[in-house]
This record gives sequence, structure tokens and C-alpha cells, in this order.
Amino acid sequence: MRWLTLYTRSRQVPAPLTAVVIGRAAVWALARDAGPGPGDARPPVLVLATGAMAFSIGLGAQDLALDRTAAIRWVPRRTAHVLLAGALVAAALQTLGASMANTAFVVRDSAGLMGLVALGAALAGGQYAWTLPFVRFSFTFFAPPPASAPMEAATWMLLSPGTAAGTWTAMVLAVVGSTVYAVAGPRR
Repeated sequence: MRWLTLYTRSRQVPAPLTAVVIGRAAVWALARDAGPGPGDARPPVLVLATGAMAFSIGLGAQDLALDRTAAIRWVPRRTAHVLLAGALVAAALQTLGASMANTAFVVRDSAGLMGLVALGAALAGGQYAWTLPFVRFSFTFFAPPPASAPMEAATWMLLSPGTAAGTWTAMVLAVVGSTVYAVAGPRR
């Protein structure tokens, strides 16, 4: 169990976990007066995006040369790290009172955002891994409602979970981002 403690400390897991819980509580407190009925999808997406961006700091290593020369296989560890971070972000959204979004929506968006974070870590390094989900979230947040399939793919975060373009876009981002990060690791 000591290796797990060392791994979580080296990947700075406590800080983003705290940020996710605080961010979730703040959004829940601000959005709870929205009233009954179908709610706005932006508050849950805000929680998921900030959570993914918070966990991005752990995708870069303290010493990249040491990571690259280690005698252990990093592909399964990197994959597990991305998957567990996505699960923690999704779980944070589903706790603290009434759920803000249904499970399919949360899983889809969490997976897609963590794929973007992993791709950002592989392309720009751990310190800039947050930029891809931030740009995508900003575009989605301020874009007009989608009227075509390419626009649905571009604004996949706010679409209902049954929308094929949104689901496929999120899954492609999750698979491609996680695979590139797992194989290549964070950029130097």
C-alpha cells in the first residue's frame, strides 16, 4: 500500500480532489434554486470541466526523465490514472444532495473531458494539460445551439446523452486522448 500512497502524493492527487469537492459544493449551492424540471446542463458541465482541469496537474511527472527510464510499465498506470480521475470527477458530481444531471450525461462528459486532459498532457505537458478542456468548455458554453451534425460534435458537452454525435465525440476523445497519453506519456 505504500506505493499507492507515494504515487498519489507524487501525482498531487489530494489538491485536485479537494478542488473538485469545493467546486462541486459551490456550484450546487449556486444552482440549487433553479427550480424543478429539466435543469440547465451548464452547471454540471462546469463541475466536470473544472474537475478535469484540476486533475490535469497530476498527469505530468515530477521528473519526466525518471518516469521514462523506470523499470515499471507506465501504460497501465497512466491509463488507470486517467480512468480513476474521471471516475472521481463523475462521482463528485453525483454526490452532495440531489443529482444535477443523469448518470449517462455525467459519464459521457467526464470521459470526454478526461480524454481531452490526457491529450493535452501528451501534446503540451502536464502543466498545460488543462488548456484543451478549457478551450472546448469555453466554446461550448458560449456557442449558439447546434443546428447541424458538425456543430453537435463541436458542442457535445451540453447535448442530451441520447444524442449520437455527442456520445461518439466524447468516446473518441476519451479513447484517443487516453491512448496517446498512456503510450507517449506527458510531454517534456
